[in-house]
Amino acid sequence: MAHLQGPRIPFLYLCLAPPRLGRPLRLCSRRHQSTEPTPQVQPPIGTLSHASHLSPPPTDYGRTIFADKATVTLSAGSGGHGCVSFLREKYIEAGPANGGDGGSGGSIYIQAVRGETSLHKLARRSHLRAGRGKNGQGKSKGGTRGEDVLVQVPAGTVVREVSRHDPIAEEEETRRLEEGSEEIANSETRGTWRRDKWVLYPASMPSEYATAEFPPLPRPRKSNLMMAQPEPPIALDLSEPMEKPMLLAAGAMGGLGNPHFVTSANRRPKFATRGEAGMSVTVELELKLLADMGFVGMPNAGKSTLLRALSRSRARVGDWAFTTLQPNMGTLVLDNSRGRPQVQVNRASGEPRTQISIADIPGLIPDAHLDKGLGLGFLRHVERAQVLAFVIDLSAGDAVEALNTLWKELGEFETLRGMETNMQTETRVVEWKAFGNSTSSASACDGTLAKRDENIIIEPSGSKSLSALPMAPISSKPWFVVATKADVEDTQANFAKLQAYLTALTRGTVDHPSKKKNSWKGRLVAIPVSAIRGEGVERIPEWTVGLLDD
Repeated sequence: MAHLQGPRIPFLYLCLAPPRLGRPLRLCSRRHQSTEPTPQVQPPIGTLSHASHLSPPPTDYGRTIFADKATVTLSAGSGGHGCVSFLREKYIEAGPANGGDGGSGGSIYIQAVRGETSLHKLARRSHLRAGRGKNGQGKSKGGTRGEDVLVQVPAGTVVREVSRHDPIAEEEETRRLEEGSEEIANSETRGTWRRDKWVLYPASMPSEYATAEFPPLPRPRKSNLMMAQPEPPIALDLSEPMEKPMLLAAGAMGGLGNPHFVTSANRRPKFATRGEAGMSVTVELELKLLADMGFVGMPNAGKSTLLRALSRSRARVGDWAFTTLQPNMGTLVLDNSRGRPQVQVNRASGEPRTQISIADIPGLIPDAHLDKGLGLGFLRHVERAQVLAFVIDLSAGDAVEALNTLWKELGEFETLRGMETNMQTETRVVEWKAFGNSTSSASACDGTLAKRDENIIIEPSGSKSLSALPMAPISSKPWFVVATKADVEDTQANFAKLQAYLTALTRGTVDHPSKKKNSWKGRLVAIPVSAIRGEGVERIPEWTVGLLDD
């Protein structure tokens, strides 16, 4: 392995002279006839291994699977069927009914946890089903509950309902609309056989039910867990990790066994009810908070190498543009439980901060807000970071001009998002006046047509295209500059110009490059680093934590 050559950065960090490496190791050794083991020369700890991590071979890349949006259908478990059974003992010829009730279906829970940084596990699974309840058994044995499903998402996930199918609610609505009619009045005293509602005794003949009278169907039963469900439509902002999971869809109730239908006229009923069908909810999951810190920069500015220098990430690096085609996530450990932490801070909630999540966002080019380059899909990731770190290459031209170019794209994207939000707000409710101009408040709230009203209000709530998430403006986020490749010769003047520009921005003598009025007002700094050497990067965690807890 060759030495790391190149000039140091004495004009920035006088004390960051890296230790000189020892003699390079031989890749091949000669054969020896002796059986004695050949002494191996061990490299100094933290030198060669660190250098190989920052400048890895092509085989040392990890493929990052990332998704920040997923649409999943969550189906709660259906209830088990009731059992038709009778007591059988030696001296009892015709025992009483003893069929058990069916078990309840499994429920769907959701929980925001730490450690998860992507929704790719859910994006490739479009349907999640909870377990169905088991059927009842003889000797009054009830069926067991179905298995629950726990959906774990990253902290900072927004859950929004797209559509819903609730068979119990639909049946109740049908009963309410038909209430008072002749059919319902007759069904209170006499019922009919329905294949989707009744379970028949398998040992009986079909002719027995030709003229048999069935009792009226019991009303749909709801599980007590439904009281803990969020009100529809679901709209959750899981911004913090959760200690306990939250219920999204409760399992359906099981069917009733034949003892529930014993009457004085029918001591041995040969029928039971089927379990209720489970509800299904289609939700859209979207990451609102991508990371604590996001790298923003031009292509080939050294963002992936900087991510490797700060974390154990295996992001792909290379000396060409667009080596990063999707966000790479890394974790900067502040407290590794091996001595005193590098930075001692507490979160706003009082919980100690032990790590910082970092997002390496793909490079932006001029006119990216017009969907050029990697386009709007990756500009969307910028607004999901709490702190922005603008990675500027000191060896690639004027640093101030590069910073203004990045801020111009972010400012244009912020304006574009504001226009989209206004358009979606205007088209959210469509009112159609077909016959007159009077409508009741109740019908307007429900989005339905009342009996004597003449207005129709259409709300596209069942549409599968949801409006964009309300995000904080990009210009209002705290930010700083990371000046990379500071070890290259003749970059001192470029860095001094960048420092003077940031000082003028802090004092307010020049306008903010985003041209927005609500821009962040704070102290701006430029941290010079050499990512390929790992020099100067120790200031980044301290400054980032200060901005996060400000």
